[in-house]
Amino acid sequence: MSARLAPPARPLLVGTDEDLLDDLLRLLAAAGAEAEVATGGPALRRAHREAPLVLLGADGLSSAAVRALPRRPGVVVVTPCELSAADWAAAVELGAERVAVLPADEEWLVSRVAAALRRPVDRGWLVAVAGSCGGAGASTVAAALALTAAPDAGGVLLLDADGWGAGLDLVLGLERADGLRWPELAGLRGRVAGDAVMAALPEAGGVSLLAASRAAPSAVPAEALTAVVEAARAGGRPVVVDLPRAADPGTAELVLAEADLVVLLVPGRIRAASAARLLVEPGPGGQPSPWAAAQLVVRRVAAGLSAEEVADVVGRPVLADLGHDRSAVSRGERGELPLVTARSPLGGLARRILAELPLRAGAAA
Repeated sequence: MSARLAPPARPLLVGTDEDLLDDLLRLLAAAGAEAEVATGGPALRRAHREAPLVLLGADGLSSAAVRALPRRPGVVVVTPCELSAADWAAAVELGAERVAVLPADEEWLVSRVAAALRRPVDRGWLVAVAGSCGGAGASTVAAALALTAAPDAGGVLLLDADGWGAGLDLVLGLERADGLRWPELAGLRGRVAGDAVMAALPEAGGVSLLAASRAAPSAVPAEALTAVVEAARAGGRPVVVDLPRAADPGTAELVLAEADLVVLLVPGRIRAASAARLLVEPGPGGQPSPWAAAQLVVRRVAAGLSAEEVADVVGRPVLADLGHDRSAVSRGERGELPLVTARSPLGGLARRILAELPLRAGAAA
């Protein structure tokens, strides 16, 4: 006999004002929710403990049964008019997160109910990719990572953190695609609706791309970058950031501190390896570098250093190396997506890097 699934939790309505309860039931129906109504006794205590959200009518603020309940998150006081000073004090004492005045706050309340009923999702991972020098191929590797991860992840957000670069949309053949670029989102701050942002971006191969604009180049504000990354990850969307080596220090530190994995691409040249060493080594006074935890990926070049020699110069182990891909340049010039099959150099590297993610997440837990 199969186990019976528990019914979904319902928001709790507490109050005796019939007009207010009718309004709340209508709003809950608009949010696709059914409510449980209780005023006292064991039913109130149980529902108060289990409900994803408690909507407390202002008429219930003075109820002895309500005042005896323990404090909990997710309590909203709802009222048809402004509260008196005494009722405000009672709402604060109960730990209410907000007082919603109807009808002015109806739209907010519907959104709050919908958010409370939304199933929790696993937080999306964050990978930062950078090159130790210009022309290392970090943008192509970042795109390959996103394209490889997208089918299993249900989509990936790829961010171009170089507002003065040529534009990561060129790598994915999206330079003429409709959708927002950084100049339109540069003013973002704080919490952002992730679904709305993703829907407004150009997309290819399951990868939503936020790129720079060649028509209006400008630096990517750290606050906007953080807001977009957090919105995507909070909604369960993995994020890959193409981070320029010369990024603003504040921006680099924000991304690198939050990243589950940092990949530093190093061409097999002595100058590139030396530049990588400068990035990962402690700064003046022994200050740890934000790049200290970066994992090295060596890009093979003709007559260049081996992976072992690069590791020796940088003083860090090498996670993987990237062989020469004959098709990469021609595909890029034709506006075709990078080849990320399991047997292709980029596809093999992307799978090796992604396989490292569970290990990193487990070590951080």
